[in-house]
Order: sequence, then structure tokens, then C-alpha cells
Amino acid sequence: MSESVDTAQLLQGLGLGVAVVDPEDWRLHYENARFFDWFPPAEEDDSLGGRMAALDGDKARQRLAARGHFRFEAEAQVRGRPLPVRLELKPMPDTGLVLVEARDISKEKETQYMLDSYSRMAEKNAKALEKEKDRVERLLLNIMPKQVYEELKDFGTTTPQRFDRAAILMLDFARFTDMTISQDASALVSELNDIFSAFDRIADMFGCERIRTIGDAYLAVSGVPEETGEDTANIAKVALRMRRYLEKRNAAHTTQWRARIGINTGTVIGSLVGIQKYVYDLFGPGVNLAARMESLSEPMRITLNETTYALIKDEFLCTERGEVEVKGFGSQTLYFLEEERRQHF
Repeated sequence: MSESVDTAQLLQGLGLGVAVVDPEDWRLHYENARFFDWFPPAEEDDSLGGRMAALDGDKARQRLAARGHFRFEAEAQVRGRPLPVRLELKPMPDTGLVLVEARDISKEKETQYMLDSYSRMAEKNAKALEKEKDRVERLLLNIMPKQVYEELKDFGTTTPQRFDRAAILMLDFARFTDMTISQDASALVSELNDIFSAFDRIADMFGCERIRTIGDAYLAVSGVPEETGEDTANIAKVALRMRRYLEKRNAAHTTQWRARIGINTGTVIGSLVGIQKYVYDLFGPGVNLAARMESLSEPMRITLNETTYALIKDEFLCTERGEVEVKGFGSQTLYFLEEERRQHF
């Protein structure tokens, strides 16, 4: 008797709910106070199934017979508040009865919720980081060739490269500071943005890259960092289409944008400049001579020297301008690029 009383007192003092049930009808033979408080008797059905809807009696009997235990979760009500509880059923040897242990898993659920929240937050941050990485990559690809970007990403630095047959285009607008629109900063920036965006699309059509803009000047190149064998022809096509775009724009707008364009094929050095603010730029005689061609050109004309003319004369119609003294390069025969030759098949 004393041993029975001690056992009952021990079960009452446990921090978990305990009950003994008959698996045939799930009637309770014993329950401690905690189990009673968590799962109070139902008026119509005082069985374990009646006290908790989460119990699947048939499934529980099958699992007990096959595995020797059965677990499931249920929700208790403690002073009007839900309490998550995990129940484990185990057969009691030589009795035909089943021991039911009910554990408060609210702390476990809170921990799991926190872990899930942190996981969702980490996933959200990872997506935001990936999105920001993509944005930075797009920005960097706007200021440097993809090959240079890949080298910078892989090694943290880039090596200056020499290109002996780069085709360079230099464009500047005639009498830019005298234009009426130059007095209106917002209108000026808006129109230049439209024009340079159109130029970018034209350059991209022929595999060329815009290297930089300075004020109203525009520099594009073909053959950097990889030569195609058609670089001079490609830059000539870009120049003609830029001029055609401006002609159509001028016909539809009151503000007249008249560009001087110079193109040249020659040696340049491509390098990333700067540490905190990256700028990919071209240096060398090829760029300098393209700048000279632009300054010696005329509004809405495209000027090139004899070396560049020799590379595209079979594909393009040009008009000779005669001998011109080119600062830093001596006397050279210059040409106006007029149009592409029509191909006859």
C-alpha cells in the first residue's frame, strides 16, 4: 500500500502529464493532475480520443503493434491559452494497457519558430545580397568590358592590355555651349541622356562598347578586349547610324544636335583606373588620333585617316579631303565616310 501511494505521489510530482489507457476503447484507468489539467474530461466522451481530437485510434493501435510506440502532437488549453503537447504511447508489459506521456513542447516550438524566422531572414538577406550583387555587376559592366570585369572579380585587380588594331570612335557636338538648351540644365541632361542611350543601343548592335562620355563627348570602341576582324567596319557602321539617328531626331525636334565624328584604327592601351571609383579607359596613339579626326571633322560629317580608309574602302563609300596637317601625327590624307556600299549578288 505504501509503495502504491509513493508511486502515485511520484507520478503527481512529475513535470509531464501521465495517463494509463486501454487501447481497445482508449478509456483512462489512471491520470495524474497535470494530464487532467491539460486534457480535462469531455462530457460526452471521456476516452482519450474524446479528450483530444488529434488522436487517430486505429493508426495508434497499428503503430503500437508494429513499432512498440506511437507519437503525435496535440494542443491543450491551459487557462484559456493554447499549449503544444507531444504525446508518446508505450505498451505496459503484461497488462494490456498503454502508458501515455504528455510533454510540454512550447519551448521547443518557440525555438523552432525562432530558427525558422532566422532561416527566413537569412534567406531574405541572401536574396537581397544576390540582388545587390547583380545590380553592382550590371553597373560595373556598364563601365568596363565583361572580360575585364571577370578578371577583376577573380583576381581583385586587372592587367593593362595592349590592342594593336582597336577601332575607335570619337564624337562631339558642334557649338554645344552656344545651344539654347545648354542654359537649361535639366532639359540638357534629359536630351543628352536620350541621345547617348540611343548611341549605346547602336553600339551594342555591332558588338561595340561605349567606353566613356565626358560632357557632350562620346567614346566607343570595337576590338577591345577581343578582336573580331570586322572591328573597323563595325565602328564605321556605328558612326553612320549615329549620324542617321541625329538627322531623324533633328527633323522632329526644334533643338538641333549636330555632331562631329572621327574614327581611327590603331594601338591603344586598355586599363582600369582608380581604386575606390573604377573607370575603364583607353590610352595611346590610337585614341589620340581618333580625337584629332573628330576635331578636324565637320558638323554631321565622319572623318577618318588614310590607314583607316584602306581597311574599309571596299565596303564603304568615302570622299577624299586632301592632305591635312594633323597635330602630333604629321601630314595625312583624310577622308569623309559617306555610306555603306550596296552589295550586289
